[in-house]
Amino acid sequence: MRLFSSYKKAEYSDEELLSLFKKTGKAEYFQQLYERYIPLIYGLCLKYLQSPEGSQDAVIDIFENLSRKIQGYEIKIFKNWLYSVVKNHCFHILKENKKEIVVNFDSQFMESDSVLDLLSEDSEEEKDKALSQCLGKLPEPQRIAIEKFFYEDKSYAEIVDETGFHLKSVKSYIQNGKRNLKICIEKLFKF
Repeated sequence: MRLFSSYKKAEYSDEELLSLFKKTGKAEYFQQLYERYIPLIYGLCLKYLQSPEGSQDAVIDIFENLSRKIQGYEIKIFKNWLYSVVKNHCFHILKENKKEIVVNFDSQFMESDSVLDLLSEDSEEEKDKALSQCLGKLPEPQRIAIEKFFYEDKSYAEIVDETGFHLKSVKSYIQNGKRNLKICIEKLFKF
């Protein structure tokens, strides 16, 4: 059963539908408002999650969460607010799944235990100095990605959003940056 005719649907602005939903509590108003933005929501989820199935699940999860909680929010421009909610939801999913990101443990790409063991024997000041010096020698994109990932605890998606780098580039910059740091530190400490 449809609550509104298609003519009626076109008459209500986002703000009016939101106001009607808040006043009456009728889910149909929010559903109609949310349905306007499903293509945009799905596209944004797909951009960050890189998974059609995960994006579809996110669209549904966001709807369910918002329909229960939206009464408590002060929203001026629904579209802008929704964009932030969707982006944050995707970042939350990516952060949760960070544990499941496949990492190549090939010694060519990762820090070796010998580097970490030998560094642990040196003073903290020497380690900091060596790391700082080597970070300074990295190409700028690698340095930025390494600093945001390890020092600012940013997810890949957050780095993409803040820098404009592509997701594959961020992964590559971090991986190559770690390898280059290892090589640089080995040279400094003559391993």
